[in-house]
Amino acid sequence: MAWILFGTFIALILLRVPISIAIGTATVLTFLTSDFSTALQIIPQQMLEGVNKASLTAVPFFIMAGNLMNATGVTERIFAFANALVGHLKAGLAQVNILSSMIFAGISGAAVADCAGLGAIEIKAMRERGYKPDFAAAITVASSVIGPLIPPSIGLVLYAFLAQQSIERMFLAGLVPGILVGLALMLYVRIRAQFQEFPTQPRATAREVAGTAKHGFLALIAPAIILGSIMFGFVTATEAGVLACLYCIAIGIWYRELTFRSFFSALSDTAMMTAVIMIIIAFSIAMGWLLAIDQTPQKLADWTFALTESENVFLALLLIFIVLVGCVVEGVPAKLILVPTLLPLIDAYGIDRVHFGIIMQLGLLIGIATPPMGIGLYIVAEVGRVRFEKVTMAVLPMLLPLFAVLILLTYVPQTVTFLPDLILGPQN
Repeated sequence: MAWILFGTFIALILLRVPISIAIGTATVLTFLTSDFSTALQIIPQQMLEGVNKASLTAVPFFIMAGNLMNATGVTERIFAFANALVGHLKAGLAQVNILSSMIFAGISGAAVADCAGLGAIEIKAMRERGYKPDFAAAITVASSVIGPLIPPSIGLVLYAFLAQQSIERMFLAGLVPGILVGLALMLYVRIRAQFQEFPTQPRATAREVAGTAKHGFLALIAPAIILGSIMFGFVTATEAGVLACLYCIAIGIWYRELTFRSFFSALSDTAMMTAVIMIIIAFSIAMGWLLAIDQTPQKLADWTFALTESENVFLALLLIFIVLVGCVVEGVPAKLILVPTLLPLIDAYGIDRVHFGIIMQLGLLIGIATPPMGIGLYIVAEVGRVRFEKVTMAVLPMLLPLFAVLILLTYVPQTVTFLPDLILGPQN
């Protein structure tokens, strides 16, 4: 069953069939060729049971928050503040690009929202200042990787649901890795600026920095409010999604930039994205049931242990596998397929599930900036009106700092587990 399931799914993906249709077709076909072909009612039963989980209600709210950020002009305010703060450095607007993504990540938690929302502003500003369009687009897609690591994060909510972990713990585990990715990209840009001439701009005065901070104050404190409310127990991680939406609406009203048209546009976009994600989740639950019946996780564990008993070797193989999957399959369906299959193997090697979740999150995220299927590359090429081939060549060296952080997180698990253990206490 596993061969039919994965073979059909991969074949459909290579034929560019949409993920939601590919995963559903592969699941139904596998049922029809199995011993359960006369009991197709199992599919809708598993689908309905799978999505009927309270923790998944956070997903549409965080998607909505990201859409509202783009509709209320908050992205421009974040960019203006970051520009006043670090724009005078060598390759200043590239540093602004990265810093803006780190701030915006604390609100939306979605790489696609970063590419589409901030990307349009960042690429336009960099082109006007004399940066090469391909470099501007490449640094935009590389920095968008930060979004789904720094909480709140849609991907981490889904992983917490699949791995039966606390959403709060996963959010805290992603904070330090997200900051490390941002710092690594900033260091890369700084080193590159030593060997290449980039446009420069004057240092902003203290008054100008204060002015942009005041102008965007409500937007800048949004991440602190959302994360702080979770950490101090005022709201659950699911309720934080509602808080984020209400705060974004309040900001839009205060800035007088939220119109009925933009609000309903954000609402309709959220409904469409949520529907697609929930369909994928529902089919993946049925897929997971099939794999469990076929004992695929146990067979995979036996095969892996026969290959190596070393945890370090296993982690290296796991990294290669995750990154390769991330190059051809988006993060949400990849997690839904892989997590139930790999968790028994992770437990057998004694790897912390929270640690594994962050490794998988970053490994799959690197895929959005990796040719040939990286969705982020297509978005920035369209937004920045740059040829796809040029963006691809420009982004390749920027993958080095991303892989460096991924390796660090993999072999130094304390970088992931320290903060959640400190605030929430060690897991039993």
